[in-house]
Amino acid sequence: MSASNNRLKVTWVKSAIGYGKDQKGTIAALGLRKLGQVIEKVDNPQVRGMLRAVRHLVKWEEVR
Repeated sequence: MSASNNRLKVTWVKSAIGYGKDQKGTIAALGLRKLGQVIEKVDNPQVRGMLRAVRHLVKWEEVR
């Protein structure tokens, strides 16, 4: 998959209101607290899976 030194820049772009508790929990588990917040996460399969689960609520890009 990706090398351990790669990172992902994750931005929360759409509100989780109206979506299930599991998706809201995933947003929280990623460390996002406010709409529009930008965070960096280590690029690994676990984080990629979380991003796939909420791909309609966030956007991300690889940071090298």
